[in-house]
Amino acid sequence: MTAQLSLNGACPRAAVFNGGGRITHVHAEPRDPGPGEVRVRLQGCGVCASNLPVWEGRPWFRYPLPPGAPGHEGWGVVEALGEGVTQISEGARVAMVSGNAYATHDVAPVEAVVQLPPELNSIPFPGEPLGCVMNIFRRSEILSGQTVAVIGIGFLGAALTALAREAGARVIAISRRSFALNVAEHYGASNCIRFDDAARALREARELIGPNGCERVIEAVGTQEALDLASELAGVRSRLVIAGYHQEGTRTVNLQRWNWLGLDVINAHERDPLEYRRGMEDAVRLVRSGRFDPTPLYTHRFPLDDLGTAFQMLAERPHGFLKALMTCE
Repeated sequence: MTAQLSLNGACPRAAVFNGGGRITHVHAEPRDPGPGEVRVRLQGCGVCASNLPVWEGRPWFRYPLPPGAPGHEGWGVVEALGEGVTQISEGARVAMVSGNAYATHDVAPVEAVVQLPPELNSIPFPGEPLGCVMNIFRRSEILSGQTVAVIGIGFLGAALTALAREAGARVIAISRRSFALNVAEHYGASNCIRFDDAARALREARELIGPNGCERVIEAVGTQEALDLASELAGVRSRLVIAGYHQEGTRTVNLQRWNWLGLDVINAHERDPLEYRRGMEDAVRLVRSGRFDPTPLYTHRFPLDDLGTAFQMLAERPHGFLKALMTCE
């Protein structure tokens, strides 16, 4: 069994989050998959912004976390099948949603695993965030000719800009960083606005969209300030989509304005595993078709043993940074 679990001759390893920005690495012999599960030899895992508070440390997390947690954006090669698994074969390259993917190996239910076609063999494929993009886009119901404001141009915002533009919408990208706005322009944004001053950003956006507001507003930051701006840019009977991950507790909203405008407010975070899978399958089809290339969004790559540097960069977001990948090969 030990020889079977080696990764290119290396010992199976996993990162352990200890809070306070501290990550250690341990030998982590992966378990055998149970019924309905697969074990994957990971090629990499996306570094998710939602994990930043876990890395920094919060009193409601219990440290140390289990080895590999909270990595959930893994992709790799199926190494072993649990009892009853017939949908996929050993050796298949897959993307998956799991819980311990900051490691060389992880185990996931087969329902959370999507096989990748040979055409995608040469590129990394963090399926979970790409699936999130597809699910957010689907729930936004963007139509040709609409004006869409995307607030926050990180990985999600940039990808949603590309999809909205392909759907025929006019996209106004709003972000604090000039680099991010350049990325949004590359993916088809018609107008770009700096968000370093909220009042000025609102004024510039209103000059562009006119008195009727936007038909769709996507908030992809996860802060009170971004949510406030989103509310102000929404038009009558428009759809305000919350794609940002709000982790710091209570938010306030101008409910009078929401009522008056008759907004449809959509929390676009899925919790149904089947919806996650559906999103990943949609992402595979889209990327395979050549209509969307996510690879420019993966701006930095770090080996497993340097995962702490990836999170430090995620916290600082220097010029040129958009999304980091942890790689095992």
